Amino acid sequence: MNEFNARELRRLILEMAYNGQTVHIACAFSIVELLAVLYAKHLRIDRTNPRGAGRDYLVLSKGHGVMAQYACMHQLGWLSDADLVNYFGDGTSLKGLADAHVPGVEASGGSLGHGLSVATGLALGAKLGGTDQCVYAVVGDGELNEGAIWEAMLFANQFRLDNLIVVVDENRFQAMGPTDEVMALGDIGAKFSAFGFETAAVGGHDEVLIDGALSRLKAGKNGRPKALIARTVKGRGISFMENDNRWHYTRLTPDLFALAMNELGYEP
Repeated sequence: MNEFNARELRRLILEMAYNGQTVHIACAFSIVELLAVLYAKHLRIDRTNPRGAGRDYLVLSKGHGVMAQYACMHQLGWLSDADLVNYFGDGTSLKGLADAHVPGVEASGGSLGHGLSVATGLALGAKLGGTDQCVYAVVGDGELNEGAIWEAMLFANQFRLDNLIVVVDENRFQAMGPTDEVMALGDIGAKFSAFGFETAAVGGHDEVLIDGALSRLKAGKNGRPKALIARTVKGRGISFMENDNRWHYTRLTPDLFALAMNELGYEP
């Protein structure tokens, strides 16, 4: 069985959110397939040690989507069932934002826009160290409002970081509304290209297309950093959450939890 099955990952996310009575469910659902493909097909990791030397790096700059990463880490055996049951509870290390104190999480991701700078530093370090490590940075489209993102892109181009792949979760929403209303981004791929990136665009829930696009980008040892623009659906997988931005901050009631689990085909 595919341990990174998207339906199973969404079940784990729902259970974490319900157990912790916390938010950011829809934000996690939009990146499920992206992370599933990265962990299953592209990240070089030591399954016995999440901080193993020589690993590829995954920086979740969109730190509020961390439940999707925790679900993948659980499937790797890096997090236990008890960790997920106690998500966001007293004494847990699993908080509502990416936290680098958790082995397997490379950077803390609460202040949006900072993760890409961390990723470029890791990519430069790998280049200077002569390793073949790849660095993947997952950013949200709303996060592109932050100036630090564009500074990091200039840096990546200046130092020819072709071992850096930025994955943009283009779900067209951010906390306070649609991106077109808050800060219109236009053609994201064209913007990355203008900053010297080799770019590709893909449907962000089609795992075959995601895998192919990442493989092609990674193969391009041409001195250009890479960007994959993934068109996604916020809340993907649960009908009453899809493209409903209220689910950025809405918590699950017992009835809504049961309804969502039933949609996925599970008993609550």
